[in-house]
Amino acid sequence: MSDDDSAVARERVIESMEQSAEVYGLSRSAGRIYGVLYFASDPLSIPELVEETGYAKSTVSNVTRTLSRIGLIHRRSSEGGGRRVRFEAEREVWFILQDVFQQYIQREVQTTLRTIRRAEEQVLAETREQERVRNLRETYEDLEEIVQLASEYSAAELREALETYER
Repeated sequence: MSDDDSAVARERVIESMEQSAEVYGLSRSAGRIYGVLYFASDPLSIPELVEETGYAKSTVSNVTRTLSRIGLIHRRSSEGGGRRVRFEAEREVWFILQDVFQQYIQREVQTTLRTIRRAEEQVLAETREQERVRNLRETYEDLEEIVQLASEYSAAELREALETYER
């Protein structure tokens, strides 16, 4: 694979990160900045991110503040004690997914489950609606448990548990 092929592949992944950022309620610029930092060999400063992305300094500053706050990137001091702050991406993707599970999916599942339980109390007994609502509740309770497990255990721990269960 040539350097050009690698650059094209890298850009495709970064574009995918831009799209994923929107799914999680972040801006496309947040996805691009995270992607640039993910592939960077060393932490980058705001001026370097401005140069790399073409975004305004204010955009880069705001996005790095947001990404730092939610744990997708980390602030690093410059080598030699310089004042310039540099940023690097959190490269442990499972950690990021666990955070998404905890912040978004778990909350959404719990909200939906509360609504389903209220509906279950209101539907007439022994009806098709009651059966459907009960089935939906059971599915969401299973989903709640899966999300909880995914939030608490590493991918390796979950894999090991599944492999042990299969034996």
